[in-house]
Amino acid sequence: MNHVMNGRSQLRALGLLCVWIGVAGAALAAGHPLPPGVRGPVTVRVTDGVSDDLLTAGLGKTGLMGATPAYVDPAHPTASELRRNAIYTNYRALVDITALGGMGVFYGPNIDIHGQDTLGEGKIAGREYLAWADDGSGRQNVTLMVQVPVGFDPARPCIVTATSSGSRGIYGAIGTAGEWGLKHGCAVAYTDKGSGNGYHDLMTGVVTSREGLPLDAASAGTEALFRVRAPAPKLADFNAALPQRMAYKHAHSRLNPEKDWGQDTLSAVRLALYVLNEQHAGGRRLTPGNTLVIASSVSNGGGAALAAAEQDTEGLIDAVAVSEPNAQPRPTPGVQIRQGSTTVPVTGLPLIDYFTLAALYQPCALLSSQTGLSMDPAFWPASYTSSAQQRCTGLAERGLVSGDTVAAQADSAWAVLLAHGWTPESAFLQQSHFRLATNAIAVTYANALGRFSVLDDLCGYSFANTDASGLPIAQSALTQAGLFASGNGIPPTSGVNIVYDGSVGGPRLDFLSSSPSTGRADFGLDGALCLRALATGRDAATGRSLTGAMAAAAARVQAGVAQVQLGARLHGKPTLIVAGRSDALLPVNHAARAYFARNQRMEPGSPTRYIEVTHGQHFDAFLSYGALLGYDTRFIPLHVYFNAALDAVWAHLTTGAPLPASQVVHTVPRATSSTPLSSANLPPIETIPASGSQIVFSGHTLVVPD
Repeated sequence: MNHVMNGRSQLRALGLLCVWIGVAGAALAAGHPLPPGVRGPVTVRVTDGVSDDLLTAGLGKTGLMGATPAYVDPAHPTASELRRNAIYTNYRALVDITALGGMGVFYGPNIDIHGQDTLGEGKIAGREYLAWADDGSGRQNVTLMVQVPVGFDPARPCIVTATSSGSRGIYGAIGTAGEWGLKHGCAVAYTDKGSGNGYHDLMTGVVTSREGLPLDAASAGTEALFRVRAPAPKLADFNAALPQRMAYKHAHSRLNPEKDWGQDTLSAVRLALYVLNEQHAGGRRLTPGNTLVIASSVSNGGGAALAAAEQDTEGLIDAVAVSEPNAQPRPTPGVQIRQGSTTVPVTGLPLIDYFTLAALYQPCALLSSQTGLSMDPAFWPASYTSSAQQRCTGLAERGLVSGDTVAAQADSAWAVLLAHGWTPESAFLQQSHFRLATNAIAVTYANALGRFSVLDDLCGYSFANTDASGLPIAQSALTQAGLFASGNGIPPTSGVNIVYDGSVGGPRLDFLSSSPSTGRADFGLDGALCLRALATGRDAATGRSLTGAMAAAAARVQAGVAQVQLGARLHGKPTLIVAGRSDALLPVNHAARAYFARNQRMEPGSPTRYIEVTHGQHFDAFLSYGALLGYDTRFIPLHVYFNAALDAVWAHLTTGAPLPASQVVHTVPRATSSTPLSSANLPPIETIPASGSQIVFSGHTLVVPD
């Protein structure tokens, strides 16, 4: 493809956009001024609940559980097709999609608000509104969306926020908070929080519109979801040095989007009130005072909901219900966490700290007999085991692990992670998380927090498609055409991988890279040491303070961390936080437990409750892989308890029912992959738990039972 799309391609993209608006409905007619910071026009999509709907895009439960929907013309999918496939992809990314694992039985479009299978295919008719949160420059272009089901009752108005999890696009919470809110007749306020699935192909100049259609970066103006803003000569020099690279919004927007996640969520609530009053209020003026608003979502979206509740100065939010939140609390000196009789040695670390630690030690730790190689060869070829062994050797040479054998070094690496707050219950997950998540988050967040440009090639990491030998190549045009729907906003995704440009012999896929300092294939140890130094401000091997350019870069990262840390003051809003004890992505000692402990310290008597679920972990979707990953017989779907938390908050707000006390819920995984999930696996959250299950904050210590 040429650097600039030809005229025919541009016309087709614009034409498809017009078709989408025509099919969807139209732009919302000019009425009252939009809320501050919201840029229109507000487009409207009307769904009939048959051929198209808000929750499943017309696919229904059966379609969501089935094969990926096909495009009529895969090279030129329409905006409606991209929306359908984005909903399909994002729904399946957050839950176990198998019937044996609970889909269609404990949750899913067919399950009503009482837990009964009464809703058939679960399609929900209504209207969908899209707008930007932006200052007019097009640089922020945070996507806002409001879905209003036909069952919305202006006499009993309610709004649920569904901020995207991870780095996902606008439909990133459709299957979690979105589904719950729509089934309860609430308007659902979504945002991609400025970290959505926006890419820029630096060689071809292709970017994407808010609806996923291709645009030319040079002429996209303020309508690109994301584009790199750099002088043409510098971009040309970068492309000459590192061809075929991709930039992504979360990593490369240079805005540190996480600092605004709370405000983005509040903007979505304001837009929801606006569209409700313009088209759905039935003559009644809806205000924060007469509209019930629950801030909700999971993972990054859950962290955004907590941030919004903290930053809410308008009384927009009534209560909070979140699961496995990425909540980074400010340091709280003196506060401790104890599980059973064991005091956790390190708690409340910033995300970039514990992820760069994982990126450094996890590939060695996964060889420990306490963690273990368990992934199918489809995910973990033998060459990766060799690279993990070489990582152990490199760490030992630098004095970062002890032992004369790989086995001893691996045990030492796992001990480092345990000493830095990982729970023993997360041991099994170390291999799959390194394979599927750790490097992605370490690289993306280092770039985002420090507001680095893609042109900085931070620590020698970039994003590109790669061939079988790991060399960067151009992206397939067919893949790129559907990237808005198939991607998750954080490489590796849909063929776009992490490339270590500092590898011996030239840039190569991070998992196939060799370090210059060792000459060995060790997953790019030098790159991991660089990322760790940025997080700590010290040389990862020697412990010495950084100097020069590295010190300046680390200072930028630390400044970004300070912007995203939360105070845990929720201003008396009833709040339920759910987390899985086995979470290896956002370890509870640094996220959920640490945030709750700070809240209890800063707001004694706070109506915030913490529910910790044994055998719960971060990626319910990985349960769907069965024996390939082995999650299904070790873990339970945490999504069930997220829904239960929302139910409990709803009952508290609407009937005055007491919130359940903080507690550990002891679950039982399925016996075999062929055993269906049953209620025996999923004991309920108790309003008053047994004394041996109660979580208490006493003095300065959060005490969590075993």
